[in-house]
Amino acid sequence: MSQEYIAIFMFASMMLMLFTGQRVFGAIGAVGAIAALALWGVGGQDIPFSAAMKLMKWYPLLTLPMFIFMGYVLSESRLADDLYRMFHVWMGPVNGGLAIGTIGLMVLVSAMNGLSVAGMAIGATIALPELLRRGYDKIMVTGVIQAGSSLGILVPPSVVLVLYAMIARQPVGQLWLAGVLPGLMMASLFIIYIWLRCKIQPHLGPAMEDAHQVSRAEKIRLLGAGILPLAIFAAMMVPFVNGWTSLVESSAIGALTALFASVAKRRMTWHIFETCTKQTLLISCMFMWIILAALGFGAVFDGLGAVKAIDNLFTEQLGLNPWVILILMQLSFIIMGTFLDDTAMLVIVAPLYVPLVKVLGFDLIWYGVLYTITTQIAYMTPPFGYNLFLMRAMAPPEIGLGDIYRSIVPFVLIMVIALAIIMTFPQIALWLPNYVYGK
Repeated sequence: MSQEYIAIFMFASMMLMLFTGQRVFGAIGAVGAIAALALWGVGGQDIPFSAAMKLMKWYPLLTLPMFIFMGYVLSESRLADDLYRMFHVWMGPVNGGLAIGTIGLMVLVSAMNGLSVAGMAIGATIALPELLRRGYDKIMVTGVIQAGSSLGILVPPSVVLVLYAMIARQPVGQLWLAGVLPGLMMASLFIIYIWLRCKIQPHLGPAMEDAHQVSRAEKIRLLGAGILPLAIFAAMMVPFVNGWTSLVESSAIGALTALFASVAKRRMTWHIFETCTKQTLLISCMFMWIILAALGFGAVFDGLGAVKAIDNLFTEQLGLNPWVILILMQLSFIIMGTFLDDTAMLVIVAPLYVPLVKVLGFDLIWYGVLYTITTQIAYMTPPFGYNLFLMRAMAPPEIGLGDIYRSIVPFVLIMVIALAIIMTFPQIALWLPNYVYGK
């Protein structure tokens, strides 16, 4: 059997195991290990061992539990409630103001946590009931929360970009910085759409009639409470951007600052601390197993020369332009996103796509941002987008699955526009990391 057929057989076997409901790291790791033993005998056991050693020596991986812990502390201590109350009071008098404030809330939650699930949970439990109570259109606000929560995997400290960095062997700091401007640009596009839509159709997002009843002193107090998470983020990122601390040191500063802030606000209890620690351990271990399995699987693929064979198929035999190949790769991500989460998508195709992108001459930092945006689109694409079912599980009974499907249409179109802009102008993603690391 030729190397190309072996590679196809490995990929098909992995997909079959995933369809049967096996855990992602188990499916990927088992196929990689069995293929290594079948191809190279007992010596093939060195591949997973080498991957494990590489993982243990990857110093930036220490940032993963730090940022996850920081996100859980801020979420479990309910500091996000203060954020939404701030947006509620300051943005409420504007048509669509609470929906715009919800996008702002999601951006800040993303900067606290790095996972889209956290934004979805906070948006569905805090923002959605208030928006519905205020008479906002249920279809529009459902889309707002889904779109806003998807920013969690793009805005730093994105956990997904940490995983991509390990598999693509790129600096985490550069990837995070590369996600800043695209994330803010996408959030701005969401806000512009909401503002224009509610200006044209005011009934979709009525202004708060009781906004004038909130005293100026209360507004100032809420502004201070809402700025606290921003101060925590600044305490973490400013030293890193200026080169005063390493990435790992900055993550430790962020975790400790969040912990001290929750204690100072008297929101931290032993139960909350225990919950945050347990969840951090569970998620960190899950990601480490996935990275380990992906590295082992990728090493087997490299040994087979599958990447060179695929590159030859696309560029030599089919004569496709590198940009056409890139677009086809992005479309495949969207298709896979209808039934897989972002982690599974990355570890399945990374052994193929990342080396191929490099061979085609594209920047891997820029491609990491493209992958993340495409994953956001896939999260919200029917029939089985990940965010669609998260929203269905968290939304009140009056919001049906049909409402959820209809709600994401304009936001998916905005994401596609954002993806096209960043593909056309790569410097949107690359300017900030080049500026910071070029100093």
